[in-house]
Amino acid sequence: MSTTRVPTTRAGNAPHVAKALPVAMLAFSLLAGACAEDTTTSTAGEDAAIEGISLGLAYEGSAYEGSAFDALPTPEEQAGLAYMREEEKLAGDVYRAMFELWGLTIFDNIASAEDTHTAAVARLLDQFGLADPAEGRAPGVFSDPQLQDLYDELVAIGSRSETDALIVGALIEELDIADIRERATDDPAISGVYADLERGSTNHLRAFVRQLDRRGVRYEPDHLSQEAFDEIVTTNAARGGGRRSDARGT
Repeated sequence: MSTTRVPTTRAGNAPHVAKALPVAMLAFSLLAGACAEDTTTSTAGEDAAIEGISLGLAYEGSAYEGSAFDALPTPEEQAGLAYMREEEKLAGDVYRAMFELWGLTIFDNIASAEDTHTAAVARLLDQFGLADPAEGRAPGVFSDPQLQDLYDELVAIGSRSETDALIVGALIEELDIADIRERATDDPAISGVYADLERGSTNHLRAFVRQLDRRGVRYEPDHLSQEAFDEIVTTNAARGGGRRSDARGT
């Protein structure tokens, strides 16, 4: 069984995104190409389960509904919202590119969930009266230059093979979880959205890892601790509001 490794990468105010990432990703993509052949496809049951855990984020009625927006977030919280808005957009844009290239249903289903994620952050920006860095930007286009570079490199790497595309998916979700946790806040509106985003990302990471397992590739975390990663991949799928369901199809 091949093993993927992603180096710890940090750059300026954009945690976990660095110029060194593409070189390292290219190196382990060669490992993936040497493992089991890319013959595994999603089953109907698996597709249904992935869709269920990906789209089951109901923002209406969440803990932050009706929260007051009379006070602006701190500068750090504002920067975090802007970054997460584009990072969630990046996930959806990469997954759509991978679906168009490889036709794997997991990418189409999870891309739809990422639309919900990035829209939730956009609503917060609007309610706080903050500028939306992703407004009017086409797929694959970002205002943050580091996210732009990351998108370009991830799409290039994911275009090498189906297995590389799934590795890219797992990496994106691991980065999302790490970035959300790093931006933890006491603001009830922001923390409510971030909690829902993290639930979705843990479901997506679990789905990508299981797809890789079926191809004989063991994904090892670098941006999350081994303990945190193991807890995610061995736990049943989380739904909005903290409910959990059996995700045996993913």
